[in-house]
Amino acid sequence: MKARIARFSALSVLLSLFAAGSASADLATPEQKRACTPDVYRLCAGEIPNVRAITACLRRQKSNLSDACRAVFEQ
Repeated sequence: MKARIARFSALSVLLSLFAAGSASADLATPEQKRACTPDVYRLCAGEIPNVRAITACLRRQKSNLSDACRAVFEQ
């Protein structure tokens, strides 16, 4: 149960930070979070809870992202 809470917290922080890809980016919208959460678990689960590592992993995996999550990174 503790691990699940830690993963959820890490995803919340991650998805709030990476949406537009810059340090001054606005926080991710709920739609953006929903778009990328499955990809985080599918492609980068081993990086949880390291927010920077998850973001880097998603960027490296851009060609494997779902269309919805890829669109988040292209904004």
